[in-house]
Amino acid sequence: MSHSNQNDNKGVTVVSEAVCQQIMGRADAFTAVENVFSAMAKDTAYNFPVIREAIGHADALYGFKSGFDRVGMVLGLKSGGYWPGNIDKGITNHQSTVILFDPDTGKLKALVGGNYLTAIRTAASSAVSIAHLARKDAKVLGMVGAGHQSTFQLRAALEQRNFEKVVAWNKEPEKLTALAVICEELSLPFESVSRESLCAQADVIITITSAFEALIDQSWIKPGTHIACMGTDTKGKQEVDAHLLAKARVFTDELAQSTTIGEAQHAIAEGLINQADIIPIGDVINGTKAGRTSDDEITLFDGTGVGLQDLAVASVASELAEAKGLATYFNL
Repeated sequence: MSHSNQNDNKGVTVVSEAVCQQIMGRADAFTAVENVFSAMAKDTAYNFPVIREAIGHADALYGFKSGFDRVGMVLGLKSGGYWPGNIDKGITNHQSTVILFDPDTGKLKALVGGNYLTAIRTAASSAVSIAHLARKDAKVLGMVGAGHQSTFQLRAALEQRNFEKVVAWNKEPEKLTALAVICEELSLPFESVSRESLCAQADVIITITSAFEALIDQSWIKPGTHIACMGTDTKGKQEVDAHLLAKARVFTDELAQSTTIGEAQHAIAEGLINQADIIPIGDVINGTKAGRTSDDEITLFDGTGVGLQDLAVASVASELAEAKGLATYFNL
């Protein structure tokens, strides 16, 4: 009996935020995201156009990302956005829910809490880039940004290489405490530094901010560095000097988003690089294109965040919740 037929009797699967946090680990997220990038590069999975709008109420940005993975048989969308006033209400600014449908019938299949999953799938994305592109002997990890997602990014990144030290910068340095606590827990030296000092020391740099200006100058980056730019997902946002993309080999999750709403939008607009210069990381995962080609090469991953990532982790979460008896069900 197929998975969907088994569920027909129970109704729609519901997986809460609490259950997602209980069952979905970093290893599961890493595998799901790596598989999705591979499928996208083979054209067996594709994302539909993203909708993202300012709704004119509560300063909120609302939208949805959708797609279909023909091999994984995952169809659905993530709906939600960013409500900047939520933090004052004691809830997360980023709010989202993943809705999965049965590809065979179009019937509603599952509702899955999307807040925690968004954080771990974004962290898994940069971790996949580090696994495939960073130097094997990378020793110092640099963290730029200390928002909600930074702790997820740090934990996932630390599992990819044998890092010996973490250096970090944030506009408000006092917010780096959460990162320092994780490093203390793992007996890793941690230091709050200037951006220039961070670049001078770090072999791998993760930027996870909501900046609209270049925080990193291309002249600060040393040879052999891998940079994962994870914050730029909207037109106008920017985290690094556009000239850095001309200096580096550039990789991305999805070309269409990289050139329009990702970190590459500025380098493209200024004519510093062309779309043909950007390599989908799925091609590296599949072995059809080279990743890092030398120890001196600077590599940059433009992680824009795609709907298929959300659908992949939500699908895994749904299966795990059902297998462990932690899902609930309802009928429409």
